[in-house]
Amino acid sequence: MTQSDLIKDIASRTGTTQKVAKEFLDAFVESVQDSLMRGENVALPGFGTFRVAQRAARAGRNPRTGEPLQVAARKAPVFSAGTTLRKSVGG
Repeated sequence: MTQSDLIKDIASRTGTTQKVAKEFLDAFVESVQDSLMRGENVALPGFGTFRVAQRAARAGRNPRTGEPLQVAARKAPVFSAGTTLRKSVGG
């Protein structure tokens, strides 16, 4: 499903226009991003939790040359599916 497919689906389920559905989706994405940037988790019971995970520095290898290199530590967004979502997709 693409973003435009999702917008169409939201509009049809809520009885709004696609323009309004896009505004809601954009606001949701911005809210999640802002919360994660502040270091907060976003928990949607039954659906899942968005959080920021710290990735440790590690040794890597350049795939082209085979030369060893150091991959820097970083933060990465992570989504953990909730129980209801996992069960609905057969997991």
